Amino acid sequence: MLLLLGAGVVANVVLAKTKGFGGGFLMINFGWGLAVFAGVLVSGYSGAQLNPAVTVGLIANGLATGAEVPWAAYMISILGQFVGAFIGAVLAWAAYKQHFDAEEDPGAKLGTFSTGPGIRSYGWNLVTEIIATFVLVFVILSFGLNGGGGDATVVGPLGALAVAFTVVAIGASLGGPTGYAINPARDLAPRIAHAVLPIKGKGDSDWGYAWVPVVGPLIGGALAGLLAPVLLASGMA
Repeated sequence: MLLLLGAGVVANVVLAKTKGFGGGFLMINFGWGLAVFAGVLVSGYSGAQLNPAVTVGLIANGLATGAEVPWAAYMISILGQFVGAFIGAVLAWAAYKQHFDAEEDPGAKLGTFSTGPGIRSYGWNLVTEIIATFVLVFVILSFGLNGGGGDATVVGPLGALAVAFTVVAIGASLGGPTGYAINPARDLAPRIAHAVLPIKGKGDSDWGYAWVPVVGPLIGGALAGLLAPVLLASGMA
């Protein structure tokens, strides 16, 4: 659901001859935020974990606080996140198949599936992804400390809305340099889909950059999980 709607809004904005063509970056920000909202709601039964960086943040937070870490459940969750992201990207491609065929720019086609930097500088691109993902995971962890019953993995409709607005805020404020992957599954799995799907005139999948939206979010998520017990100490008291 996350990738179907998220990749879908990018396709609607950047591919030729769509009804939303030229809708702009803010439309993409809101589309991704609402995609997260839908994804969180439909996956609430499993803890609404859609992002390996969030899962890593929860693991780091558990280690930092001495809580029990359900390793097996978290590993299965991460696997499911990648599988779901791949399926969602394929469905988004199917929905816009004719527009992918009509689009002449290979960069626009790849941009529907994965992120890319405005200015390519791997070190600074990595820093941007670390900061943006830190914000996401830190805010999510704060839910469990501010009216969430102490469990950041429990996210109801209001929590889903809060996550959605946080994603919109990150996109509007920090998304310009890299396109704000903030989710390794959201970037890597669709990039693989781009590589294997029979997309007309698609060009390469930019594997040279592919490590940045994976490593950056994992570092940012881990840092948020480790520092949340310290920086949110007053809420834990």
